Amino acid sequence: MQSLSSAEERVANIKEFQGCVNRLAELSEQLNAGDCFSYNRMREILVAFKLGHTIALGFAGEDASDENDDFVEYKSTTQDKINATYNGVSNYPTWDEQWNYICNDKIGCYKWHYCARFEGHKIVEIWKLSGDDVLRCLKDKFYKSWGKRHSRKDPRLGAVLTYKQIKQYGTKVI
Repeated sequence: MQSLSSAEERVANIKEFQGCVNRLAELSEQLNAGDCFSYNRMREILVAFKLGHTIALGFAGEDASDENDDFVEYKSTTQDKINATYNGVSNYPTWDEQWNYICNDKIGCYKWHYCARFEGHKIVEIWKLSGDDVLRCLKDKFYKSWGKRHSRKDPRLGAVLTYKQIKQYGTKVI
């Protein structure tokens, strides 16, 4: 019996992984256990495999790297219409410091952002947007959130990239 090459082994492992994911979803549903993929890590892994990206090992920073070794950000939703929520963004005392952080350390540092929509555990669409377009779409929303940060229990910033913005600025890849 011939041994598998590392590329063949990777493909076989990915197929086995995807089969296990399907089974986990079935068992979770049968047991009324809810979503066994909470916190989106499983969805990030599924998107990376689907796109041929390399998933990041850590939970902070980039979600993966693409075929050009560019770091990428993934957002996912299970809503009927695709959108992307950017929540929990650390806040800074001045808007200039805040915007610098958003542009250089949080959102703009990723060349590409991928927005995926799932139905259950299955990917039904993925859109690709540039970091510059994401910043353009979210700047005013983050500014508004920054201005209201002292009136909320959680002062961290948040903004949503809408269905309309994703369709206007993005490219559908799946």
